[in-house]
Amino acid sequence: MRAEVVYSRRFADVLPIRIRTDWRSPVSPIEVVVIGLALSADAFAVTISNTFVYCDEKRSRLLLQPLFFGAFQGLMPLLGYFLGGLAASLIEAYAGIVTLVILGVIGGNMVREGALALRHPDEVEAHDACVRGKRLTLAQLLFQSVATAIDAFAVGVSLRAHAVNLAFAAGTIALTTALCCLVALAIGRRLGHLLGDRAEVAGGLVLIAIGVKALLG
Repeated sequence: MRAEVVYSRRFADVLPIRIRTDWRSPVSPIEVVVIGLALSADAFAVTISNTFVYCDEKRSRLLLQPLFFGAFQGLMPLLGYFLGGLAASLIEAYAGIVTLVILGVIGGNMVREGALALRHPDEVEAHDACVRGKRLTLAQLLFQSVATAIDAFAVGVSLRAHAVNLAFAAGTIALTTALCCLVALAIGRRLGHLLGDRAEVAGGLVLIAIGVKALLG
């Protein structure tokens, strides 16, 4: 029988899928972990960026990052699995644009505010190690979580062609992302003070770079 190849363009190197009409290829637990690591890369970078910028934020609020990013990375494959047949082409066509708009707006605002602080250092507390008074809002976390998890929707579409335990795959991807974000949080807390007042500019540039990568990817 003629084989039909179905794949997500952005994940062709991570999760190639070959479908035949008489069987479905299995996905091993190790492969699911690798997929989770690949999907968590953007959330990892955003977590470091947020921790740099909001370095005097309450620990409880910063710890929401692994929760939000992990939850959305686990949810999106489920949506892709069940809704992929209806929305796959639409997501594929506009995912990069949506990601760039969301992260570009957030990142651009961070760069603007950070640049203003650098131009007027007298208005910033001397030897300030981070951006004091800045707060990481739930709205920001929500938008960032959606933007960094859009690719996971495409993976969910691809998983429809595999003999895979969907609950296990989604849970593993969510847990892998959450653990990676915890590592990123620790890195950001330890190294954020080295950037000083440049933290907000650097963080904004990271978000913009992720958005551009999504558009060009």
